[in-house]
Amino acid sequence: MEHPLPKSWSIHTRPEIVAKYEILERVGSGAYSDVYRARRLSDNLIVALKEVHDYQSAFREIDALQLLQNCPNIVVLHEYFWREDEDAVLVLEFLRTDLAAVISDAKKKEGGVRVGEVKRWMLQILCGLDACHRNMIVHRDLKPGNLLVSDDGVLKLADFGQARILMEPGFDGDNDDQQLPVEQNTGSQANETPLDVVPDAHSLPDQGFNKQVVEDMDREEYLRQLVELKAKRHAMDENDKETNTIDGYSSCLATGTISDIDDDTHRSSYSYNAEEGGHDTNGALTSCVGTRWFRAPELLYGSTDYGLEIDLWSLGCIFSELLTLDPLFPGISDIDQLGRIISVLGNLTEEVWPSCSKLPDYKMISFAKIENPTGLEACLPNRSADEISIVKRLVCYNPANRATAMELLNDKYFNEEPLPLPISELHVPLEDSPGEWNEYDDMGSDSDFGDFGHFKVETTGSGFSMQFS
Repeated sequence: MEHPLPKSWSIHTRPEIVAKYEILERVGSGAYSDVYRARRLSDNLIVALKEVHDYQSAFREIDALQLLQNCPNIVVLHEYFWREDEDAVLVLEFLRTDLAAVISDAKKKEGGVRVGEVKRWMLQILCGLDACHRNMIVHRDLKPGNLLVSDDGVLKLADFGQARILMEPGFDGDNDDQQLPVEQNTGSQANETPLDVVPDAHSLPDQGFNKQVVEDMDREEYLRQLVELKAKRHAMDENDKETNTIDGYSSCLATGTISDIDDDTHRSSYSYNAEEGGHDTNGALTSCVGTRWFRAPELLYGSTDYGLEIDLWSLGCIFSELLTLDPLFPGISDIDQLGRIISVLGNLTEEVWPSCSKLPDYKMISFAKIENPTGLEACLPNRSADEISIVKRLVCYNPANRATAMELLNDKYFNEEPLPLPISELHVPLEDSPGEWNEYDDMGSDSDFGDFGHFKVETTGSGFSMQFS
Protein backbone atom coordinates (compact mmCIF):
# COMPACT_ATOMS: atom_id res chain seq x y z
CA MET A 1 0.00 0.00 0.00
CA GLU A 2 1.45 3.33 -1.03
CA HIS A 3 1.77 6.13 1.51
CA PRO A 4 0.66 9.60 0.36
CA LEU A 5 3.55 11.94 -0.34
CA PRO A 6 3.52 15.03 1.89
CA LYS A 7 4.03 18.16 -0.13
CA SER A 8 5.76 20.25 2.51
CA TRP A 9 8.65 17.98 3.42
CA SER A 10 12.09 19.26 2.56
CA ILE A 11 13.14 16.33 0.42
CA HIS A 12 10.54 17.30 -2.19
CA THR A 13 11.83 20.86 -2.45
CA ARG A 14 15.53 20.13 -2.80
CA PRO A 15 16.44 20.62 -6.45
CA GLU A 16 19.67 18.61 -6.31
CA ILE A 17 17.63 15.54 -5.28
CA VAL A 18 14.54 15.84 -7.46
CA ALA A 19 16.77 16.50 -10.46
CA LYS A 20 18.23 12.99 -10.09
CA TYR A 21 15.45 10.99 -8.43
CA GLU A 22 11.71 10.53 -8.81
CA ILE A 23 10.25 10.02 -5.34
CA LEU A 24 7.64 7.26 -5.59
CA GLU A 25 6.34 6.67 -2.06
CA ARG A 26 7.22 6.92 1.58
CA VAL A 27 7.93 3.44 2.96
CA GLY A 28 8.94 4.28 6.53
CA SER A 29 8.68 7.07 9.07
CA GLY A 30 10.20 7.54 12.50
CA ALA A 31 11.38 10.15 14.95
CA TYR A 32 14.84 10.36 13.40
CA SER A 33 14.34 9.62 9.72
CA ASP A 34 11.92 9.11 6.88
CA VAL A 35 12.53 6.68 4.06
CA TYR A 36 11.24 6.87 0.51
CA ARG A 37 11.31 4.49 -2.41
CA ALA A 38 12.59 6.38 -5.42
CA ARG A 39 13.69 5.87 -9.03
CA ARG A 40 17.05 7.08 -10.26
CA LEU A 41 16.30 8.96 -13.46
CA SER A 42 19.59 8.14 -15.19
CA ASP A 43 19.02 4.38 -15.30
CA ASN A 44 15.63 3.69 -13.61
CA LEU A 45 17.30 1.97 -10.65
CA ILE A 46 14.99 1.73 -7.62
CA VAL A 47 16.69 3.12 -4.50
CA ALA A 48 15.85 4.10 -0.95
CA LEU A 49 16.17 7.77 0.01
CA LYS A 50 16.72 7.99 3.77
CA GLU A 51 16.19 11.50 5.09
CA VAL A 52 17.93 11.56 8.48
CA HIS A 53 16.84 14.27 10.90
CA ASP A 54 19.58 13.61 13.48
CA TYR A 55 23.03 14.70 12.35
CA GLN A 56 24.92 12.31 14.64
CA SER A 57 23.02 9.33 13.30
CA ALA A 58 23.64 10.50 9.74
CA PHE A 59 27.38 10.94 10.28
CA ARG A 60 27.68 7.53 11.91
CA GLU A 61 25.90 5.84 9.05
CA ILE A 62 27.88 7.63 6.35
CA ASP A 63 31.21 7.02 8.08
CA ALA A 64 30.53 3.33 8.55
CA LEU A 65 29.18 2.70 5.06
CA GLN A 66 32.09 4.53 3.45
CA LEU A 67 34.52 2.22 5.22
CA LEU A 68 32.46 -0.83 4.33
CA GLN A 69 31.80 -0.10 0.67
CA ASN A 70 32.27 -3.05 -1.70
CA CYS A 71 31.40 -5.58 1.01
CA PRO A 72 28.64 -7.69 -0.57
CA ASN A 73 26.85 -8.22 2.76
CA ILE A 74 26.59 -4.53 3.69
CA VAL A 75 23.85 -2.31 2.28
CA VAL A 76 25.19 -0.07 -0.50
CA LEU A 77 25.43 3.70 -0.02
CA HIS A 78 25.25 5.09 -3.57
CA GLU A 79 25.68 8.72 -2.57
CA TYR A 80 24.45 11.28 -0.06
CA PHE A 81 23.27 14.88 -0.01
CA TRP A 82 24.03 17.25 2.84
CA ARG A 83 23.93 21.02 2.95
CA GLU A 84 24.01 23.49 5.78
CA ASP A 85 20.68 23.67 7.65
CA GLU A 86 19.37 20.67 5.71
CA ASP A 87 18.84 17.07 6.78
CA ALA A 88 21.18 14.52 5.30
CA VAL A 89 19.65 12.33 2.60
CA LEU A 90 21.34 8.98 2.06
CA VAL A 91 20.78 7.18 -1.22
CA LEU A 92 20.82 3.47 -0.36
CA GLU A 93 20.08 0.36 -2.35
CA PHE A 94 16.46 -0.66 -1.92
CA LEU A 95 15.91 -4.12 -0.45
CA ARG A 96 12.31 -5.17 -0.19
CA THR A 97 12.28 -7.46 2.84
CA ASP A 98 14.34 -8.59 5.84
CA LEU A 99 15.21 -11.52 8.09
CA ALA A 100 12.34 -10.66 10.45
CA ALA A 101 9.95 -11.34 7.58
CA VAL A 102 11.77 -14.59 6.81
CA ILE A 103 11.24 -15.73 10.41
CA SER A 104 7.63 -14.54 10.50
CA ASP A 105 6.84 -16.30 7.23
CA ALA A 106 8.47 -19.52 8.45
CA LYS A 107 6.18 -19.59 11.48
CA LYS A 108 3.20 -19.88 9.16
CA LYS A 109 4.34 -23.12 7.60
CA GLU A 110 5.48 -26.52 8.81
CA GLY A 111 9.17 -27.20 9.18
CA GLY A 112 10.30 -23.66 9.98
CA VAL A 113 13.59 -22.60 8.43
CA ARG A 114 15.49 -25.59 7.05
CA VAL A 115 18.95 -26.21 8.51
CA GLY A 116 20.60 -25.57 5.14
CA GLU A 117 18.80 -22.23 4.97
CA VAL A 118 19.79 -21.33 8.53
CA LYS A 119 23.42 -21.99 7.67
CA ARG A 120 23.32 -19.84 4.53
CA TRP A 121 21.59 -16.96 6.33
CA MET A 122 24.14 -17.20 9.14
CA LEU A 123 27.11 -17.29 6.75
CA GLN A 124 25.91 -14.08 5.15
CA ILE A 125 25.38 -12.36 8.52
CA LEU A 126 28.81 -13.51 9.69
CA CYS A 127 30.54 -12.21 6.56
CA GLY A 128 28.92 -8.81 6.96
CA LEU A 129 29.65 -8.65 10.68
CA ASP A 130 33.24 -9.80 10.20
CA ALA A 131 33.78 -6.95 7.72
CA CYS A 132 32.43 -4.51 10.34
CA HIS A 133 34.63 -5.84 13.11
CA ARG A 134 37.76 -5.96 10.95
CA ASN A 135 37.20 -2.26 10.44
CA MET A 136 36.64 -1.74 14.20
CA ILE A 137 32.99 -0.84 13.58
CA VAL A 138 30.51 -1.92 16.23
CA HIS A 139 26.99 -1.94 14.79
CA ARG A 140 25.16 -1.69 18.15
CA ASP A 141 21.71 -2.53 16.81
CA LEU A 142 21.84 -5.97 15.22
CA LYS A 143 18.41 -7.58 14.95
CA PRO A 144 16.42 -9.41 12.25
CA GLY A 145 14.72 -6.19 11.13
CA ASN A 146 18.09 -4.61 10.31
CA LEU A 147 19.24 -7.55 8.18
CA LEU A 148 17.74 -6.70 4.81
CA VAL A 149 17.21 -9.31 2.11
CA SER A 150 17.15 -8.89 -1.67
CA ASP A 151 14.67 -10.70 -3.89
CA ASP A 152 17.38 -13.17 -4.89
CA GLY A 153 18.31 -14.02 -1.28
CA VAL A 154 21.34 -11.83 -0.60
CA LEU A 155 21.35 -10.63 3.03
CA LYS A 156 22.87 -7.27 3.94
CA LEU A 157 23.51 -5.54 7.25
CA ALA A 158 21.74 -2.18 7.33
CA ASP A 159 20.86 0.76 9.58
CA PHE A 160 24.24 1.94 10.84
CA GLY A 161 22.77 5.00 12.57
CA GLN A 162 23.98 3.76 15.96
CA ALA A 163 27.30 2.36 14.71
CA ARG A 164 30.57 3.59 16.15
CA ILE A 165 34.12 3.24 14.87
CA LEU A 166 36.18 2.14 17.86
CA MET A 167 39.76 3.09 18.50
CA GLU A 168 42.36 0.54 19.49
CA PRO A 169 43.11 0.34 23.24
CA GLY A 170 45.50 3.09 24.29
CA PHE A 171 44.96 5.07 21.11
CA ASP A 172 42.91 8.22 21.63
CA GLY A 173 41.85 9.99 18.48
CA ASP A 174 40.54 12.92 20.50
CA ASN A 175 44.11 13.94 21.32
CA ASP A 176 44.92 14.51 17.68
CA ASP A 177 45.02 18.17 16.66
CA GLN A 178 43.30 17.54 13.37
CA GLN A 179 39.73 18.83 13.17
CA LEU A 180 37.65 18.30 10.09
CA PRO A 181 34.93 20.80 9.18
CA VAL A 182 31.31 19.82 9.03
CA GLU A 183 30.79 18.17 5.68
CA GLN A 184 28.38 19.83 3.30
CA ASN A 185 28.49 17.37 0.45
CA THR A 186 26.00 17.33 -2.35
CA GLY A 187 25.87 14.00 -4.08
CA SER A 188 29.15 12.96 -2.55
CA GLN A 189 30.09 9.46 -3.60
CA ALA A 190 31.75 7.25 -0.98
CA ASN A 191 35.27 6.77 -2.27
CA GLU A 192 37.40 5.47 0.60
CA THR A 193 39.04 2.08 0.30
CA PRO A 194 37.70 -0.46 2.82
CA LEU A 195 40.29 -1.52 5.36
CA ASP A 196 39.47 -5.20 5.25
CA VAL A 197 36.74 -6.96 3.31
CA VAL A 198 36.11 -10.65 3.59
CA PRO A 199 34.48 -12.64 0.78
CA ASP A 200 30.70 -12.64 0.85
CA ALA A 201 28.91 -15.80 1.91
CA HIS A 202 27.02 -16.11 -1.36
CA SER A 203 30.31 -16.09 -3.27
CA LEU A 204 31.66 -18.97 -1.20
CA PRO A 205 31.43 -22.58 -2.36
CA ASP A 206 28.01 -24.04 -1.64
CA GLN A 207 29.77 -26.97 0.05
CA GLY A 208 30.80 -24.74 2.96
CA PHE A 209 33.16 -21.93 3.84
CA ASN A 210 36.82 -22.00 2.89
CA LYS A 211 39.01 -19.43 4.63
CA GLN A 212 40.67 -16.92 2.35
CA VAL A 213 43.60 -14.79 3.43
CA VAL A 214 42.89 -11.06 3.23
CA GLU A 215 45.76 -8.61 2.89
CA ASP A 216 45.75 -6.05 5.70
CA MET A 217 45.92 -2.36 4.97
CA ASP A 218 49.05 -0.56 6.11
CA ARG A 219 48.67 0.16 9.83
CA GLU A 220 49.59 3.84 9.49
CA GLU A 221 46.87 4.38 6.91
CA TYR A 222 44.42 2.44 9.07
CA LEU A 223 45.02 4.67 12.07
CA ARG A 224 45.00 7.81 9.93
CA GLN A 225 41.49 7.07 8.67
CA LEU A 226 40.23 6.31 12.15
CA VAL A 227 41.68 9.58 13.46
CA GLU A 228 39.99 11.54 10.68
CA LEU A 229 36.62 9.96 11.30
CA LYS A 230 36.76 10.38 15.06
CA ALA A 231 37.97 13.98 14.76
CA LYS A 232 35.03 14.76 12.51
CA ARG A 233 32.53 13.27 14.95
CA HIS A 234 34.21 15.05 17.88
CA ALA A 235 33.94 18.39 16.09
CA MET A 236 30.25 17.80 15.47
CA ASP A 237 29.67 16.79 19.08
CA GLU A 238 31.30 20.00 20.33
CA ASN A 239 29.25 22.16 17.94
CA ASP A 240 25.98 20.63 19.10
CA LYS A 241 26.76 19.89 22.74
CA GLU A 242 24.12 22.28 24.04
CA THR A 243 21.34 20.53 22.14
CA ASN A 244 22.34 16.98 23.04
CA THR A 245 20.23 15.01 25.48
CA ILE A 246 22.64 14.46 28.33
CA ASP A 247 22.82 10.84 29.39
CA GLY A 248 23.06 11.56 33.09
CA TYR A 249 22.39 7.95 34.05
CA SER A 250 24.59 5.08 33.07
CA SER A 251 21.81 2.98 31.56
CA CYS A 252 18.33 3.40 30.14
CA LEU A 253 16.59 2.34 33.29
CA ALA A 254 18.89 0.25 35.39
CA THR A 255 18.58 2.62 38.35
CA GLY A 256 14.80 2.51 38.16
CA THR A 257 14.51 6.27 37.94
CA ILE A 258 13.82 7.04 34.30
CA SER A 259 11.64 5.34 31.71
CA ASP A 260 13.29 3.52 28.86
CA ILE A 261 13.22 4.83 25.34
CA ASP A 262 10.35 3.13 23.59
CA ASP A 263 11.58 0.26 21.47
CA ASP A 264 10.73 -3.25 20.45
CA THR A 265 12.42 -6.17 18.81
CA HIS A 266 11.91 -5.14 15.20
CA ARG A 267 11.87 -1.37 15.38
CA SER A 268 14.66 0.26 13.46
CA SER A 269 17.18 2.46 15.24
CA TYR A 270 15.97 5.62 13.57
CA SER A 271 12.87 5.45 15.74
CA TYR A 272 14.93 4.43 18.76
CA ASN A 273 18.08 6.47 18.76
CA ALA A 274 19.69 7.47 22.04
CA GLU A 275 21.66 10.69 21.87
CA GLU A 276 25.22 10.26 23.04
CA GLY A 277 25.37 13.28 25.27
CA GLY A 278 27.69 13.42 28.23
CA HIS A 279 30.80 12.39 26.31
CA ASP A 280 33.97 12.51 28.32
CA THR A 281 37.31 13.44 26.82
CA ASN A 282 37.90 9.83 25.85
CA GLY A 283 34.73 9.65 23.79
CA ALA A 284 32.83 7.38 26.20
CA LEU A 285 30.04 5.32 24.72
CA THR A 286 26.47 5.14 25.95
CA SER A 287 24.84 1.99 27.29
CA CYS A 288 21.42 2.93 25.94
CA VAL A 289 21.82 1.48 22.46
CA GLY A 290 20.40 -1.46 20.57
CA THR A 291 17.00 -3.03 20.75
CA ARG A 292 16.22 -4.57 24.12
CA TRP A 293 15.71 -8.22 23.12
CA PHE A 294 19.16 -8.29 21.52
CA ARG A 295 20.97 -6.11 24.07
CA ALA A 296 24.03 -7.59 25.79
CA PRO A 297 24.01 -7.82 29.60
CA GLU A 298 26.89 -5.37 29.95
CA LEU A 299 24.67 -2.74 28.32
CA LEU A 300 21.75 -3.60 30.59
CA TYR A 301 24.08 -3.07 33.55
CA GLY A 302 25.07 0.35 32.24
CA SER A 303 28.51 -0.28 30.77
CA THR A 304 30.01 2.51 28.68
CA ASP A 305 33.27 0.63 28.19
CA TYR A 306 32.13 -2.13 25.87
CA GLY A 307 33.44 -3.31 22.54
CA LEU A 308 32.65 -5.34 19.46
CA GLU A 309 31.42 -8.18 21.67
CA ILE A 310 27.99 -6.61 22.13
CA ASP A 311 27.30 -7.42 18.46
CA LEU A 312 28.26 -11.05 19.11
CA TRP A 313 25.66 -11.37 21.88
CA SER A 314 23.04 -9.96 19.47
CA LEU A 315 24.19 -12.44 16.84
CA GLY A 316 23.61 -15.32 19.27
CA CYS A 317 20.07 -14.11 19.91
CA ILE A 318 19.45 -13.87 16.16
CA PHE A 319 20.81 -17.38 15.56
CA SER A 320 18.59 -18.77 18.31
CA GLU A 321 15.55 -17.07 16.78
CA LEU A 322 16.35 -18.55 13.36
CA LEU A 323 16.43 -21.99 14.98
CA THR A 324 13.29 -21.72 17.11
CA LEU A 325 11.35 -18.91 15.34
CA ASP A 326 10.85 -17.25 18.74
CA PRO A 327 12.96 -14.56 20.43
CA LEU A 328 15.39 -15.92 23.01
CA PHE A 329 14.87 -13.22 25.66
CA PRO A 330 11.68 -11.22 24.91
CA GLY A 331 11.90 -8.85 27.87
CA ILE A 332 9.22 -6.22 28.42
CA SER A 333 11.68 -3.90 30.17
CA ASP A 334 15.39 -3.69 30.94
CA ILE A 335 14.82 -5.24 34.36
CA ASP A 336 12.66 -8.00 32.92
CA GLN A 337 15.28 -8.52 30.21
CA LEU A 338 17.97 -9.09 32.82
CA GLY A 339 15.66 -11.37 34.78
CA ARG A 340 15.02 -13.56 31.75
CA ILE A 341 18.74 -13.80 30.97
CA ILE A 342 19.60 -14.71 34.56
CA SER A 343 16.85 -17.33 34.74
CA VAL A 344 18.49 -19.09 31.78
CA LEU A 345 22.21 -18.48 32.34
CA GLY A 346 22.22 -18.23 36.12
CA ASN A 347 23.34 -15.39 38.36
CA LEU A 348 26.04 -13.06 37.12
CA THR A 349 29.03 -13.44 39.43
CA GLU A 350 32.76 -12.86 39.41
CA GLU A 351 33.20 -16.60 38.88
CA VAL A 352 31.59 -16.52 35.44
CA TRP A 353 32.74 -13.01 34.52
CA PRO A 354 35.70 -11.58 36.44
CA SER A 355 35.28 -7.85 37.15
CA CYS A 356 31.54 -7.91 36.44
CA SER A 357 31.03 -6.24 39.82
CA LYS A 358 32.65 -3.12 38.32
CA LEU A 359 29.72 -2.63 35.92
CA PRO A 360 28.10 0.72 36.78
CA ASP A 361 24.74 -0.69 37.93
CA TYR A 362 25.85 -4.10 39.16
CA LYS A 363 25.53 -3.17 42.83
CA MET A 364 22.29 -1.28 42.31
CA ILE A 365 20.30 -4.22 40.98
CA SER A 366 20.30 -7.73 42.37
CA PHE A 367 18.20 -10.81 41.77
CA ALA A 368 17.34 -13.69 44.07
CA LYS A 369 19.82 -16.53 43.72
CA ILE A 370 18.91 -18.88 40.88
CA GLU A 371 19.61 -22.39 42.14
CA ASN A 372 18.70 -24.19 38.93
CA PRO A 373 18.89 -22.01 35.79
CA THR A 374 17.03 -23.51 32.88
CA GLY A 375 20.05 -23.39 30.57
CA LEU A 376 20.19 -22.66 26.86
CA GLU A 377 19.52 -26.30 26.01
CA ALA A 378 15.95 -25.90 27.28
CA CYS A 379 15.52 -22.83 25.05
CA LEU A 380 16.63 -24.80 21.98
CA PRO A 381 14.61 -28.03 22.02
CA ASN A 382 15.30 -30.57 19.29
CA ARG A 383 18.34 -28.68 18.05
CA SER A 384 21.71 -30.28 17.38
CA ALA A 385 24.63 -30.19 19.80
CA ASP A 386 26.58 -28.05 17.31
CA GLU A 387 23.78 -25.49 17.09
CA ILE A 388 23.44 -25.29 20.87
CA SER A 389 27.23 -24.97 21.16
CA ILE A 390 27.32 -21.97 18.80
CA VAL A 391 24.56 -20.19 20.74
CA LYS A 392 26.46 -20.86 23.98
CA ARG A 393 29.65 -19.43 22.50
CA LEU A 394 27.83 -16.19 21.72
CA VAL A 395 25.26 -15.86 24.50
CA CYS A 396 27.60 -15.91 27.48
CA TYR A 397 28.22 -13.36 30.20
CA ASN A 398 31.94 -12.74 29.76
CA PRO A 399 32.44 -10.75 26.53
CA ALA A 400 35.99 -12.11 26.21
CA ASN A 401 34.58 -15.63 25.84
CA ARG A 402 32.26 -14.84 22.93
CA ALA A 403 33.25 -16.39 19.61
CA THR A 404 34.26 -13.89 16.94
CA ALA A 405 32.62 -13.77 13.53
CA MET A 406 35.77 -15.11 11.87
CA GLU A 407 35.98 -18.01 14.32
CA LEU A 408 32.41 -18.97 13.51
CA LEU A 409 32.95 -18.65 9.77
CA ASN A 410 35.50 -21.43 10.13
CA ASP A 411 33.36 -23.58 12.43
CA LYS A 412 32.81 -27.17 11.30
CA TYR A 413 29.04 -26.65 11.60
CA PHE A 414 29.02 -24.91 8.21
CA ASN A 415 30.96 -27.71 6.51
CA GLU A 416 28.86 -30.64 7.70
CA GLU A 417 25.63 -32.12 6.39
CA PRO A 418 23.17 -30.68 5.75
CA LEU A 419 25.32 -28.20 3.86
CA PRO A 420 24.40 -24.52 3.43
CA LEU A 421 21.87 -24.11 0.63
CA PRO A 422 22.81 -22.08 -2.44
CA ILE A 423 21.45 -18.55 -2.19
CA SER A 424 19.18 -19.23 -5.16
CA GLU A 425 17.32 -21.81 -3.06
CA LEU A 426 16.63 -19.57 -0.06
CA HIS A 427 12.99 -18.77 0.61
CA VAL A 428 12.36 -15.02 0.40
CA PRO A 429 8.91 -13.78 1.52
CA LEU A 430 6.81 -11.96 -1.04
CA GLU A 431 5.46 -9.24 1.26
CA ASP A 432 7.21 -5.90 1.60
CA SER A 433 8.19 -5.57 5.25
CA PRO A 434 11.76 -4.35 5.80
CA GLY A 435 12.17 -3.36 9.44
CA GLU A 436 14.83 -0.80 8.55
CA TRP A 437 12.24 1.14 6.57
CA ASN A 438 9.18 0.78 8.83
CA GLU A 439 7.98 1.94 12.23
CA TYR A 440 6.41 -0.48 14.69
CA ASP A 441 4.18 -0.29 17.75
CA ASP A 442 5.69 0.68 21.05
CA MET A 443 6.35 -1.99 23.71
CA GLY A 444 5.68 0.33 26.61
CA SER A 445 7.84 1.98 29.23
CA ASP A 446 10.25 0.56 31.78
CA SER A 447 8.79 2.88 34.39
CA ASP A 448 5.92 0.48 35.14
CA PHE A 449 7.22 -1.87 37.83
CA GLY A 450 3.88 -3.62 38.26
CA ASP A 451 4.93 -6.32 35.81
CA PHE A 452 8.09 -7.31 37.65
CA GLY A 453 6.69 -9.03 40.75
CA HIS A 454 8.12 -8.37 44.20
CA PHE A 455 11.15 -6.17 44.61
CA LYS A 456 12.90 -4.43 47.50
CA VAL A 457 14.55 -1.01 47.42
CA GLU A 458 17.33 -0.20 49.88
CA THR A 459 19.13 3.10 50.42
CA THR A 460 22.89 2.94 49.90
CA GLY A 461 25.75 5.38 50.22
CA SER A 462 25.63 6.13 46.51
CA GLY A 463 21.86 6.10 46.06
CA PHE A 464 19.75 2.95 46.28
CA SER A 465 19.67 -0.66 45.19
CA MET A 466 16.83 -2.84 43.96
CA GLN A 467 16.47 -6.56 44.55
CA PHE A 468 14.05 -8.56 42.42
CA SER A 469 12.65 -11.90 43.47
